[in-house]
Amino acid sequence: MNAGFGRADNSLVARWWWTIDRWSLAALMAIIGIGAILTMAATPPVADKLGLDAFHFVRRQFFLLPIGVAIILVVSLLDLSTIRRIAAAVLVVSVVLLAVTLVAGSEIKGARRWINLPGFSLQPSEFVKPSFAVICAWLLSLQRRQTGVPGDFIAFSIYAVIILLLAKQPDIGMSVVVSTIWFSQYIVAGLRLAGMAMLFAAFGALGVAAYVLGPAIGLGHFTSRVDRFLDPSSGDTYQVTRSLEAFSNGGFAGQGPGEGRVKTHLPDAHSDFIFAVVGEEFGLVACLLILALFAFVVLRGFVRLLGEHSLFAVLATTGLLVQFGLQAIINMGSTLHILPTKGMTLPFISYGGSSLLALSLGMGFMLALTRKRYGPGEGE
Repeated sequence: MNAGFGRADNSLVARWWWTIDRWSLAALMAIIGIGAILTMAATPPVADKLGLDAFHFVRRQFFLLPIGVAIILVVSLLDLSTIRRIAAAVLVVSVVLLAVTLVAGSEIKGARRWINLPGFSLQPSEFVKPSFAVICAWLLSLQRRQTGVPGDFIAFSIYAVIILLLAKQPDIGMSVVVSTIWFSQYIVAGLRLAGMAMLFAAFGALGVAAYVLGPAIGLGHFTSRVDRFLDPSSGDTYQVTRSLEAFSNGGFAGQGPGEGRVKTHLPDAHSDFIFAVVGEEFGLVACLLILALFAFVVLRGFVRLLGEHSLFAVLATTGLLVQFGLQAIINMGSTLHILPTKGMTLPFISYGGSSLLALSLGMGFMLALTRKRYGPGEGE
């Protein structure tokens, strides 16, 4: 399949076609397609319960889906320097908006994470993740190229500001994702074993402190979620219980499209617990297919890095893939009661405008960074 482009064609689109990882692109389009189907399956009951038109969420998501696909394709055309500039602009704007949420954001379930715009609720933290992954990678690579730029210190300072703002919202789950992005990139950049052990210990100590001191420092919801995970009888576990029942009812092949009942009971069936809808209506087979698609995108992305010369591209792609994979793991793990519950979307499948657009930007970055480049990479 060559889409009508010859090897000698030097146009922008032709060069893109011959250098892009078409397998990763196809897997991402498959995930987006599955998400579109599940949006139609899971959102109408939620809209009915809220007194909205049954297809309210379907129309909103389907309006944004073509925009998301366009972002992926357009961003995947870009070169490394353009990616850095766009990521820097997005990071600055999203961090400013992250601070704005603390004073002008809408409070939902005890957290201020959204800014209400006409017809759209913006969650700035979603855009922090991909832009931070790219800029952190750039700064770490700058220091290792002996440019005299204190890249590690600047990257850590940006990370600390973001974590402070996220803790104020509060949003522990997003803090974990951003921390894992920074940590994974630092390891790939050449962190020594002793430093790795110190960081593991520091993160472990912070986690224990957040759990023990949670009620006193405004993180009581974190302590409560861990307690309910360890001892379901200690609090409300309604959504997790119904989710596990859905997987049990679905069995191997599922109840059939539209036959599931969990979406009529779960308030977050269209977002945080959409994987339970998959399990009940389409069964184990569909769940494993979705898991395989996510794993394929992540593993394929890392394989593409094996011959990469640019340290910046390696670090940025690592951060973006870690974010993508970890977010999927957290969502699926919460739904299956393998991890404490956390309000985090399943990439491209859960309903959510900010998540969809930010993930599209991140995966566009990833596809651009993993394109074949001949000769020494930019940012080496």
